[in-house]
Amino acid sequence: METLRERKKRRTREALLRAALELFTTQGYERTTVDEIAEAVDVSQRTFFRYFAGKEEAAFAVQTMTEDRFLAAVRARPPHEAPMTALRQAFLEGWDAIREHVEEAVPVELYLRMYRTIGSTPALLAAHLRRSVAIEETMARVLAEREGVDVDSDPRPRLAVAVFGGVMRVTERQWSTGDDLSPEAIRALTASYLDQVGSALTGNWGGD
Repeated sequence: METLRERKKRRTREALLRAALELFTTQGYERTTVDEIAEAVDVSQRTFFRYFAGKEEAAFAVQTMTEDRFLAAVRARPPHEAPMTALRQAFLEGWDAIREHVEEAVPVELYLRMYRTIGSTPALLAAHLRRSVAIEETMARVLAEREGVDVDSDPRPRLAVAVFGGVMRVTERQWSTGDDLSPEAIRALTASYLDQVGSALTGNWGGD
């Protein structure tokens, strides 16, 4: 049970997060200051730094939430599942819970705008690429642990994660620039693209 103090702290953090993303997506990440974010929520700069180490942490807070939930879902998959199946089902079956967790903090529409802002802001894009490398390494180690292999001598965990991560990046880019921005659309698109991995890697692409 969440205490009154814990609920107040969560609401303050969520208000700061929403204010930060709104400012980042409307006036630009580089032009937004911590003071402006704090002022939008009527709190002090010191309060902002109680919840976030800086602007970059706020910019990626929602992505961190989704990554943490996804990793937990992978760890919870049945041990008999093949690695790629575990990754696939962790996303597809866990998507509703991940989406609901995100929507408790920010609207999906705002999350999508921030995704586009990251892609168009050099400093954020560079940070996003660094974070992607780190999360993929963590995922590879999770797979290696559940399969009982050594990630440093067996390349398969990193290869599986690289393939899965590539599919997710293509899916997110296609979804974010399409007409249907519903949560159902990204889940369907992800399933469709994952279904094509085998033929894309091993099949012939030539037409008749």
